[in-house]
Amino acid sequence: MKRSTIILVLLLALVGNLVAQPTAESDAKPYAIGISKMMSHPALDAIEQGIIDHLNTTDHQITYDLQNCNAEISTAIAIAQKFKSDKKDLVIGIATPPAQALAQVITDKPVVFGAITDPLAAGLVANYDKTEETNIAGISDLNPLRLQLETYFRIVQPKRLGMIYTSSEANGVAQMELARKICEDNNVTFVAAAVSNSAEVKMAAQSIIDRIDAMYVAIDNTVVSAIPSVSEVCAKAGIPLFNTDTTSSRNIDFLMSWGFDYYTVGIETGKVVERILNGEKPKDIGAVFFEDPSQFELWFNLDVAKNLGITIPNDLLESAKVLIQNGRKVPFSSIVHP
Repeated sequence: MKRSTIILVLLLALVGNLVAQPTAESDAKPYAIGISKMMSHPALDAIEQGIIDHLNTTDHQITYDLQNCNAEISTAIAIAQKFKSDKKDLVIGIATPPAQALAQVITDKPVVFGAITDPLAAGLVANYDKTEETNIAGISDLNPLRLQLETYFRIVQPKRLGMIYTSSEANGVAQMELARKICEDNNVTFVAAAVSNSAEVKMAAQSIIDRIDAMYVAIDNTVVSAIPSVSEVCAKAGIPLFNTDTTSSRNIDFLMSWGFDYYTVGIETGKVVERILNGEKPKDIGAVFFEDPSQFELWFNLDVAKNLGITIPNDLLESAKVLIQNGRKVPFSSIVHP
């Protein structure tokens, strides 16, 4: 065979090989991610948006399947089964029941949880020392309950604290028990009312409002979804309200709100997803907790404080992220003192 013919054959083979093997970039398929949300309310919607917004800043191509189980456990399980049959590359559960359903049904793909107060009590992690092999990781929204409640006690000096919680949700029960212990330690009578769905929240508030002089709402999705009704009952009775979910505190008559901006929780959950897509194992991530005080926001409504005759110490006002006076947000330097 002539030299020129050999060179031509080799060139044709090389070109054929390049055509037959596209680049990794052109061959890559988008990651299919399923998100199962407990219900639609401001905090959970903010988490979902934060997840998507963060992942959209990465180099990963992603398609999303957004599902809402409307606080129905059976629906959460059905969504998990759908994600499994659809062979999602990764699934995300926002709030405890959806995350638990995903963890139960999907064992061969990564499961990421967002806003789980106590992942251990919820059965999503076996321990916090990352020694167990697992396909589950995520973000906890555990609040510093003792610091929050004892600060609230300093302001309102209650004799009887009321709390509404969801009896079927592990997070709600865990926070209720901790709040009860904190009240005992501070010689405050604890008055709890259990609910099973959001339709019962207003009635629960009405059932205890005459037996308390302060109300506390923890991070409990069912209760927070009906927070305007709790605010209404408290305002009518002249009882101060501490709502730990700042995202849902807009446009309600709270005295104090201290917790997360849940959009930030969504961003942090998105970062966990990104780490997994980049090749990190869920086992090596585990449950991520917020430890930086700057990640929590303290709000006070000075209009409510004035109506109730409550004085908030200046050191707390100075440290607040949001102060509301005359119906609008104002800086500490602009507060009009009576």
